Amino acid sequence: MEVDLDDKDKQILEVLQEHADYTTRQIAKKTLLPATTIHNRIRKLKKDGVIKKFTLELDNNKVGKGFSAYILVSVDLQLLKQKKKTQYDVAKDLRKFAFVERADIVSGGTDIVAIVRVKDVEEFDSILLKKLQLVEGIEKTQSLIVIHGE
Repeated sequence: MEVDLDDKDKQILEVLQEHADYTTRQIAKKTLLPATTIHNRIRKLKKDGVIKKFTLELDNNKVGKGFSAYILVSVDLQLLKQKKKTQYDVAKDLRKFAFVERADIVSGGTDIVAIVRVKDVEEFDSILLKKLQLVEGIEKTQSLIVIHGE
């Protein structure tokens, strides 16, 4: 169900998207809204499910995950049917790996797109051949190496 957001909610969300670590007071200063209004609205936005969680963005190079790739995954629908599994199960299995940042079911010529972050090409080679391609239900993969990303 869609939640009706007014301009104040949108202002607060805009600040939080860039600065999730800001205090209520800092958000109030940025939006020119009273701190109590900020506090109450954030609490309501969380309760309504608009704000699902607060997170952080890492410098992947500094934490040893400077290599990233998009993995286009095609699933074996016949095998999945035999095993009473679905594409959702394959995506869920992929998300269990710490190096998989996302695994989304998509339409088109590919069934799932996974985003992988690892240290370097050697580690990527190892996880692709020894882990990802061995997930039950995966028929084939195609890798798109990220040359420059934000």
